[in-house]
Amino acid sequence: MREPRLTLITRPGCHLCDEAKLALDRVVAVTGDRWTEKDVTDDIELEREYGDRLPVVLLDGKEHGYWRVEEERLLRDLTTPQL
Repeated sequence: MREPRLTLITRPGCHLCDEAKLALDRVVAVTGDRWTEKDVTDDIELEREYGDRLPVVLLDGKEHGYWRVEEERLLRDLTTPQL
């Protein structure tokens, strides 16, 4: 099984992170993809990079957005063939 294309960078107690998890669940229910979560409290480098913009969505390892999940855009980007 291949690695999830989506990663959600979060921290405990973050209400926007909780909303982002629900949004990602809706997206992957349509696409069949999977997502993984990384907690900035477990990784000082992630905290330095993303700590003031959580949650952050990474698609294929690249930042796709932060604070809110743009579900339509994410769906489009997941389902558009890559050149």
